[in-house]
Amino acid sequence: MAKKNTAQQLPEASVAHFVTHNDVQWSSDVVGDLAPSSFAVYIRVLRQNWRQGTVACKGRADVSYSTRKPWKQKGTGRARAGSLRSPIWRKGGVTFGPQPRTQTLKVSQSLKKNVLKALFLNKLKQQRVIALDHAFGDDVIKTSAAFNLLKQAGLHTAKIILLVATHDYQMQLSFANLPNVKMYLFDQPNAYTLSHGDYWVYLKKDSDSFKQMVDAWL
Repeated sequence: MAKKNTAQQLPEASVAHFVTHNDVQWSSDVVGDLAPSSFAVYIRVLRQNWRQGTVACKGRADVSYSTRKPWKQKGTGRARAGSLRSPIWRKGGVTFGPQPRTQTLKVSQSLKKNVLKALFLNKLKQQRVIALDHAFGDDVIKTSAAFNLLKQAGLHTAKIILLVATHDYQMQLSFANLPNVKMYLFDQPNAYTLSHGDYWVYLKKDSDSFKQMVDAWL
């Protein structure tokens, strides 16, 4: 049985263009072989370093209570008690509870580059890197215009990773409210975010910025 082609078939005379090795001036001999463990390690490092580490609770030394003894040691018939802050009492301190901490993991720059390069080459092979040849009108910010552009390209139902220039506020605001679009600046992408999109999309006028981004992964 022939293998089914999963690449998106764009409409004729579309504004979309499949990016190839020639567009980014990469040799077709560049390979992106990567051990699955390398990708897993990099993702684990990213997610660990994104944690705030601000969770905390009060121990018996932090609870706001008096230090007086609740009742005398003997003669009451009750169990002896020395502090209202005891962890076994209601509103007492927590035993061995979580405290704020910072746990930072690191990976080598070569591993980062290899993971990102492998992701990019895999998207190129599947024809899932697309440049849109379109220019928005002056000072026109419309979500409908952005949606129509994706619809014309046949991408309005796909999960899109949209790469935009820092200064291009018009494009950023136009695509901001589309639920299937995740927007990132050219200096923001990482393996976790890039792997969660069906397509990588950018405007053709930003080709130099895109090439500069992927060249850093070689």
